[in-house]
Parts: sequence; C-alpha cells; structure tokens
Amino acid sequence: MRILLPFLALYRRHWFLISLGMVLAIVTLLASIGLLTLSGWFLAGTALAGFAGLYTFNYMLPAAGVRGAAIFRTAGRYGERLVSHDATFRVLAHLRVFAFQKILPLSPGGIARFRQGELLNRIVADVETLDHLYLRVISPVLSALVVIVVLTFGLGFLDVTLAYTLGGIMLGLLMILPFVFYHAGKPYGRDITLLRGQYRTLLTSALQGQAELTVFGALGRFRQSMTDVESDWLKCQQQQANLTGLSQAVMIFATGMTVTLLLWLAAAGVGEHSQPGALIALFAFCALAAFEALGSVTVAFQHMGQVISSATRVSQLMHQEPEVTFPAHGPQTTDSLNLEIKNIDFTYPEQPLPVLKNISLSLTSGEHIALLGKTGCGKSTLLQLLSRAWDVDHGEIRLNQQPISQYDEATLRSMMSIVPQRIHVFSHTLRENLLLAKPDASDDELEIVLKQVGLGNLLDNNEKLNCWMGEGGRQLSGGEQRRLGIARALLHNAPLMLLDEPTEGLDADTEQQILSLLRHSCQHKTLIVVTHRLTGLQHMDRICVMDEGRIIEQGKHDVLLAQQGRYYQFYQRQSYLEQE
Repeated sequence: MRILLPFLALYRRHWFLISLGMVLAIVTLLASIGLLTLSGWFLAGTALAGFAGLYTFNYMLPAAGVRGAAIFRTAGRYGERLVSHDATFRVLAHLRVFAFQKILPLSPGGIARFRQGELLNRIVADVETLDHLYLRVISPVLSALVVIVVLTFGLGFLDVTLAYTLGGIMLGLLMILPFVFYHAGKPYGRDITLLRGQYRTLLTSALQGQAELTVFGALGRFRQSMTDVESDWLKCQQQQANLTGLSQAVMIFATGMTVTLLLWLAAAGVGEHSQPGALIALFAFCALAAFEALGSVTVAFQHMGQVISSATRVSQLMHQEPEVTFPAHGPQTTDSLNLEIKNIDFTYPEQPLPVLKNISLSLTSGEHIALLGKTGCGKSTLLQLLSRAWDVDHGEIRLNQQPISQYDEATLRSMMSIVPQRIHVFSHTLRENLLLAKPDASDDELEIVLKQVGLGNLLDNNEKLNCWMGEGGRQLSGGEQRRLGIARALLHNAPLMLLDEPTEGLDADTEQQILSLLRHSCQHKTLIVVTHRLTGLQHMDRICVMDEGRIIEQGKHDVLLAQQGRYYQFYQRQSYLEQE
C-alpha cells in the first residue's frame, strides 16, 4: 500500500474539488437512504392508521420529505459525478504529463529497455487505472464511514439497541469485506495489469511489423501468441467478474440477515413514544437502503491489486534515474566550435565488451572529417557520445575547451545539428515536421530547403506544406525520409553538424547533389560524417578509419591511398564493385 502514497499526494493540488465531491457523495447517500426509509415509514404509518380507523394523519410533511429526498439524491448524484470525475481527470492529466516529463531525460538509454507498446501502456493504461484510487476506493470508503456514523447517531434517538446493532454490523463489514476481497482479487489484478501490457506490446509489434510477418509467413504464429495472451487475460477478467458476483451475493445475504436480526430484536417493541409498527418498518427500510453505502466498497477493493500493480509500474518508470544529467546553466554558445576527444572508452550498459577503446580526436572550427568503417565498429556510438545520448566511461570530450558535461541541454542542442540513422517522421503536416528544427521559419524558408534537398516534389499538390505525412512518414520512401532529416539539420543551422549515413538509400545522382549541398552549406561549420561509402571523401579535410572501436588510420584521401592500408583496401574493393 505504501506505493500509493506518492499518488495520493497528487490529490492535494485539487483538495477543494475532491472535498466537495466527497461531501456531495455523502449527501447523495444520505438522501438515498432517507428516501427509502421515509417512504417505508410513511407507507407503514399510513397503513397502520387506516387499520386503526384514524382519520387524522399528517401525510403532507412526510410526502414533502420524500420529494425533497428524491430531489437531493438526483441533484447530489449529478453534482458528485461531475465534481469527482473533474478532479480525477485533472489529477490524471497532471500525472500523465509529469510521467512524460520524467521519461524524456531517460532517452535513449533508459527507454531502450522498454518496448514501445510497454512504454505506451505504462503512460496511458496504467495511469488511467489509477483513477480507481479516488473514485472507487477513497471516496466510497470515507463516505460509507461518515454515513455509518450519521445513521447510528440519528437512529440512536429512536432506539439505541437497534441503532448500535445496525451501525456495528455495517462497520464490521466495512473493515472485514474490503480486506477479504482485496486479498482474493490481488493476484488477478496483478496478472491483468501484466497481461494487458503484454497484449498491447504484441499488438503494437504486429501492426508495425505486419509486412515482415506476412512476407515470412509468421503472421499466423504471431497471431496465435496474441490469442494465447488474450485468452489468459480474459480468464483473469472472468475470475474478477466471479469475485464481483460473490461480493454482491455476500452483500445481499448480509442485508437480509441484518434486516431479519433487526426485526427479531424489534419484536418486543422499539420505543414508548411512537407507534411500534411504523418504527419497525423505518429500521427495516433504513437497513435495506444503508447497505448501498457498502455495495461499491467490496468491488473496489477487489480491483486494488490492479491499482497497486499499475502504481508500481508507473512508479518504476518515474523513479528511474537517467543515464545522462545536465546542469541548469553552463557555458554559452558561440559561432565557432572546436572539438577535442581525449582517450575515451565506452561500453553499453549490461554489455560485456567495450564499443569504443581509447579514442582521441581533435577538430578545429570549420574542419570536415569522415568516420569510415564497417558496421559495428563504433562510428554511430561516437556521434551519440558527442550529443550526450550517453556519457563516456573514461576520458573526456571538450567543446571550445569546456567539458561537454558542463553545458546545459538547451545550449548543447543549439550547438549541434544531427541527422541520425533513423529519421523519425511525425504523424503531422510537412510544415510541422520541419518546424521542429526552426519554429520561427517562414514558409519560404521551408520551401527553399525542401528544394535544396530534392524534395520539391512534395510541394506539387494543393496542400503543399500542409500535406499529411502519416504515421512514421509512411508516404515517404527511405531516401525521402533521410533527405527530410537533412532539411531539418540545415534549418537548425548549428555550428556543429553530425551526420550518420546521410546518403544511405539515395541513388548516385541524388547522393552527389546532397554531398555538394552539404559541402556548400557547411563551409564555415564543423562537420562530422559517418559513412561506410567512399563517395565524396576526397573533399574531406580528414578521414578517420575505425575498426573494433579504435581509430586505426587518419589523414586526407590521397595520403591514405598512398599508405595502402585499410582505407586503400576499402577504396579498391568499392572500385571493383562499381566496375562490376
């Protein structure tokens, strides 16, 4: 239960709405109980007066009380639902935003351990499950407790024995039944939370990889895995439904036994100053109505296992420490940029072998270098370290003679334009996908940069910059997505350009066009290009050849060819393949 304390603290922000909703819930319960109690007493009193032959019976006052209780119940129920749900939605909105803010610093290291569907499930479904905490647990329990006290005190003026009997039974059930049904429903609630996450993860994977599953004939097997998880999920839900039915049966049985006990105790008479028959009916109908206050409590606590499991999963996400932290303030950005890498080593978390070993590299402002090597040699990892997606294990990276760790995040991001291997295209318009890099860019600027990277064809429609990109840029080819990423980098206009395979997936003519554009646009910028192709490398100020996490050769194109080392081998191999 302690895991719920941080989430309970969030309700302090909306204490007025929560308190008002609880007061309205209590008023609604009392009005509902009063309606049935007063109606039963009124009908019993009228019948007894008729049997006794009395011709003077004040029916106007109780009739007005019945109408008043009905109005209060209806208005109170509406007001309680409106206020309580409003407060709950405000808390959940704050919690969801707060959780997302906690997740952002985890990228990419902390997020990499979560699958996409699992992360989404924690942010959306698990947070949504926490609405049970107030609506179905806190409010019903406190309301039921207040109602029991009020009923016991009020009925005590009529008959202390019957009042204490009814109040004692209800208080005992309020303490025992939630405890029993919480432990009975806890394992099913936990399993429902886990299976729901598994199912959504599988569903997300199936939708994203539908083409691959179809091509390799694995769609049936994958669908069977989803069916098995769904079957287990439904079984747990069925077990919870059975517990719900059992709790309702227990409440019906308890209500019947309580009414029977009250009738038996009242058989000898319940008072000296009122008609015994009418008061017997009053206590009986009051007991029938009062158990409404307990009806939702048992059902709520059997779902507490699910609430606690969701709270645990959300809490794990929110309390996870980021791999990289930034200071609040740091050195200011400048137009020129010098970069120095000193003896850095890096190993990915939970991986046994290092990716980078004793890497040292210096770049002066405006210098262009290429990192060349086969896949897995550490080229992309080095770019990630420069952007502080990760921190080095040993060594140091300096920008303008300042350790990179001393820069605040906003300043560091403003100094770098990055084109990663995988370009993410948001499900939004073409304009919004470009404004990520420069929010104040005009439409003319956006159109110019699109034409520069060879995406002018995207403007050949009536919607132009308002054309919809679709989820993940499904309307764009791989090469078009990469050129969109280059357009973003050019718009960002930072002094350091980090490009990871910028021409991958492009034809030869488009590749030459992009390389020429980059040379022209980055004349006064520091440029680092990761590649495994040799096209355009003769224009680089320096080429660094990497292998197994080390820089084994570096120099200009002609110098490296003259050495006839690893770069020479790459060049000979590519020349041979081009001739073929």
